[in-house]
Amino acid sequence: MADTQSSIALNIGSQRVSMAVFEPSKSGGVVLKAYDSETLLADPATEASRPAQIGYAIGQLTQRLKAGRSKVRYAISGQSVFTRFVKLPPLDDDNIEQLVTFEAQQHVPFPLEEVVWDYEILESAGEKEVLIVAIKGEALDELNESVTSTGLTTSEVDVAPMALYNAFRAAYPGVNEPVLLIDIGAKATDLLYIEGKRFFTRSVNRGGVSITSAIAKEYGIPFAEAEAHKTQTGLVALGGGHTEQLDETTAALATTIRNALGQLPAEISRTTNYYRSQHGGNAPKRIVLAGGGANLPYTKEFFEEKLHLPVEYFNPVSAISVGKGVDTDKLGREAHLMGELIGLGLRGAGKSSINIDLVPTKVQAARTADKQKPFFIGAAALFLAGIAAWGVMNTLAAGKAADELKGLAEQQAELEGFDRPIKAEFKKQAQLAALAAEYTKAEDDRTFWLDALQELRAGFASDAVWIYDFEPLHNYDPFGGAEKSKAGRAVVRSEFASAQYGTSGLEAIKVDVPPPARGSRAKPPVAEPVPTANAIRIKGFWRANDRNSNIVLDLLKRLRAKPEHFSFTGYPVDEQGKKAKEPVELQEKEIVKALQADPAEEDFAAPFELVIPLSREVPIK
Repeated sequence: MADTQSSIALNIGSQRVSMAVFEPSKSGGVVLKAYDSETLLADPATEASRPAQIGYAIGQLTQRLKAGRSKVRYAISGQSVFTRFVKLPPLDDDNIEQLVTFEAQQHVPFPLEEVVWDYEILESAGEKEVLIVAIKGEALDELNESVTSTGLTTSEVDVAPMALYNAFRAAYPGVNEPVLLIDIGAKATDLLYIEGKRFFTRSVNRGGVSITSAIAKEYGIPFAEAEAHKTQTGLVALGGGHTEQLDETTAALATTIRNALGQLPAEISRTTNYYRSQHGGNAPKRIVLAGGGANLPYTKEFFEEKLHLPVEYFNPVSAISVGKGVDTDKLGREAHLMGELIGLGLRGAGKSSINIDLVPTKVQAARTADKQKPFFIGAAALFLAGIAAWGVMNTLAAGKAADELKGLAEQQAELEGFDRPIKAEFKKQAQLAALAAEYTKAEDDRTFWLDALQELRAGFASDAVWIYDFEPLHNYDPFGGAEKSKAGRAVVRSEFASAQYGTSGLEAIKVDVPPPARGSRAKPPVAEPVPTANAIRIKGFWRANDRNSNIVLDLLKRLRAKPEHFSFTGYPVDEQGKKAKEPVELQEKEIVKALQADPAEEDFAAPFELVIPLSREVPIK
């Protein structure tokens, strides 16, 4: 099936692996010659066997499509990579790569030598923004091994949201209004905000597996059986007495699915607000659905009901031509599942807008070897020529030695003229790096509180808990006990909410400086604003419910599971005043300052108070 002009595209999802064969058309477009897919079991309990499942599925598709030992371009899920959008200062293009590398060092949560990363410059409304994508090198190599073990050779590694974006721009070239493309996968949902050339994406940890897990828990059945019920008889319940028209069993299953899917609109709303406030985007005017999670009946109507926007299914097939041997009926049913494949096919034809390439270790080694081949061939030729001329040069060596020495002296004098400009360039480079560091620090400080609040809201998302106070603290020590000097100082004045406009809301502290010597004219300590905060005090109320009577402690454990802006470790000080060398995990007693055991019968809810250290010192001004 595949020949030398064919382009093999492979999309590796959590529950579905699909492959397509593309060929260039005479008109300069792309023709789909073959397409097929394999289904995986996305049971969390079988995660250890996932690489073997992927390898087997790719092997089956390779045989059926007769891909042989072709080069393949494949996409990995957006959930498996780290993605960050960073605005760049107005610099010359010559300095872009250096600045982006610096930004990657600041934003990627791992050392750059441990990850594989790439970037793409996005331009919108005259501003430059860089899209940085990174993945742990070990994870990428493991996935690439599943691909190459079938006999295929890796050409490029793309990321699913970027491939979807390329497919959307090609299939909907005239659409310039803000669009939200919702790709509901098995383990995660990718949200793509597309607005002309403006692009933003975020992965939400909700998908088809969440629905299946909810069914399995509700009915007490295995994951595989719950998945069968979902795909065979499942549908999404709608409002307005929709389930009254269904039989009791189907209605109960539909309600369970609706409840599991109901958390996704809230995540979409939060992401839309973040996109508008932090990236200057506009709210979407229409919704486009993609992915296997959108297959359930009434999914489209559910999002129309929840988001109050027109919803349609993604149809990227209009961007390509379809060969005679392709099952058009199947293509029509699964068009909304083919966005990544078509995006990869367009990229193979040079018709993509975003080109991310995450290079596995073996692929990078092969590319380096290919680049070095001409050098080695040339070196071998020079070596043979040198041996042939050695006899002649040996007889002339004495006479030419003086001439060569003179030539070297002239060359040295000439090279010395380049020394000063090169040093000047290095100095300029250091200045640019310092400037970039200032931009990065300012951006991190500006968004820290918004991101921390977003993380707190996600961790404490519950209808049984609500927070009414979020107060930064200065100089807080979680192991300080009852000492006032170590209990933290409030950063915001208590009367700030009612203070006159223009009045500072920061508390004042005395600078810790030694008293002036006798007879000295040094000024005494003065009051200055608190420069930083290292913890937050959270106050709220909670109420018990049938599901959980310790909801605050459970939500605190959820926030502990994957902290980004908070820290749950500290360095205690012993009786001699020595600080511990290794961090110690904070216990509940160091975090929970007040938590009533259970609300009184006459009270609707009980108060609680937590103090959580921040991941770093954050400037207040």
